[in-house]
Amino acid sequence: MTAVPRSVVEAVPPGPDRAALLAFALVLGAASLVTLVAHRRPVWRRSVAPGQELVEWALLGRSLGTVRTWFLLGGAIFTAYTFVAVPALVYGVGGLGFFAVPYVVVVFQLGYVVLPWLWRLARRHGWLTPADAVRARFDSPTLALAVAVTGLLATMPYVALQLLGLSAALTVMGLPADSVAADLAMAATFTVLAVGTFRHGLGAPAAVAPVKGVLAFAATALLVVLGLRATGGAADLFRESGSALAGTPSGQGSLLLPDGLGSAYVSLAVGSALALVLYPHVLTPTFAARSEGVVRRVSIGLLGWTALLAVLALGGLAARADGIRVPPGHAELALPALVRDLLPSGASGAVLGAFGIGALVPAAVMSVAAATTFANNVYLEYLNPTALPEQVARVARWVSVLVKVGALAFVVGLRAQDAITLQLLGGVWILQTLPAVVLGLLLRRPHRYALLAGLVAGVAVGTWLVAAQGFVAVTRVDVGGTTVGVYAGLVALAVNLGLVAALTPLLDRAGVARGLDSTGTGIDGKIASEWEVGA
Repeated sequence: MTAVPRSVVEAVPPGPDRAALLAFALVLGAASLVTLVAHRRPVWRRSVAPGQELVEWALLGRSLGTVRTWFLLGGAIFTAYTFVAVPALVYGVGGLGFFAVPYVVVVFQLGYVVLPWLWRLARRHGWLTPADAVRARFDSPTLALAVAVTGLLATMPYVALQLLGLSAALTVMGLPADSVAADLAMAATFTVLAVGTFRHGLGAPAAVAPVKGVLAFAATALLVVLGLRATGGAADLFRESGSALAGTPSGQGSLLLPDGLGSAYVSLAVGSALALVLYPHVLTPTFAARSEGVVRRVSIGLLGWTALLAVLALGGLAARADGIRVPPGHAELALPALVRDLLPSGASGAVLGAFGIGALVPAAVMSVAAATTFANNVYLEYLNPTALPEQVARVARWVSVLVKVGALAFVVGLRAQDAITLQLLGGVWILQTLPAVVLGLLLRRPHRYALLAGLVAGVAVGTWLVAAQGFVAVTRVDVGGTTVGVYAGLVALAVNLGLVAALTPLLDRAGVARGLDSTGTGIDGKIASEWEVGA
């Protein structure tokens, strides 16, 4: 079967598609309504024990089973922006963009080992955030604050990127990102989301996550069938997209990974995987699970979301083969434009609405995680140490609203590229918390002040490397006379770990106290078995 010749399809239509916009609004509105009314059922109303207000709001009392955790954690990791950004990268450069697939495969193998261990410690000691773990282990409010602030800075642009995912869908339906109507649509969506999370905390995204999951998988299956039919089958899809990539203005597009980019591909996948498990919006749903077994089963089951991402990445090639043409610098429109081209107006609006729901779950989880981090590790630790538990929970509720307002103002007031740049930096920054959050809990040797110095140095070096490359994630490193591309976050992490290794013996020799962990076991003594992975 030969591919059907396709004419050029402009991603941005000349005017609004009313049927598509109506279907989009109905799907997204129904999902938004779920965040407001789902908890009205008696089964969701539980009495909250005194002092547990924040635990109930932020983690649903650590009560989530396997199915709900799978939908919630998968929905938090695979965001609306992921659904358009990965196909956009493949649309732009071809093979290199597929690094996201092994990246999430590595994430879930890593998660299978690390996340149940962190869950066990969090449950035993009552931790709500990664900074809580650092505070308890090293008795260092300063190191805990550094971890908390890094997590907040890395999370905030991620929330804004969810709006960019919505914006891409609206643009291909005829509402440009800079239009008043598009701004109002995003504001209305986030207003409902803000009310839902203010009232129900993590319960709001937990309620809508199954809706997102079912619709996302169904919409992807539909796109596979229609995309293969339109391009003439898999063989024609690869042939046509390969020809289109070879003709890109940059001349860098290729189905295969170009020579010299193997190290960049691998380091991007590994570095991104290490960073993802440290994000507050990943650890928050993990800590909300009912048991360690739930976390293990979910870590395996999340590979189903990996398959979804791999198929959507192929959507970037399908858009090339289909003749989709996007404005310069707006490759994120490729997949939504493909949806619009393959389906009738109403159906395309419904499918884009299904992907738009992808913004609700991660944005809500991220705002809850950021709010909990601020309330527990900044407000309670530094601003009001005598605050009652209900006061801390109240602060978290209001901060969750402010996070969404800030994200909306960011997207409306600044360029989309600014949010993308900050999210890129956020991945580099959050990776620098690995020594304190994971290695610091696993090993007894690192000194708390060495970890603090390493974190600060890693953030500074990573920021400089990314900025020096024109805000590109890959930097050049000389290895044995050969220059190779390496993820900047890993280079910064190497500096971080090197500084920790160098300073720890110096601080010990100088007699600088290491502190006591929250269980009363001296960190200088034999490591307690509870800290060990698999204990």
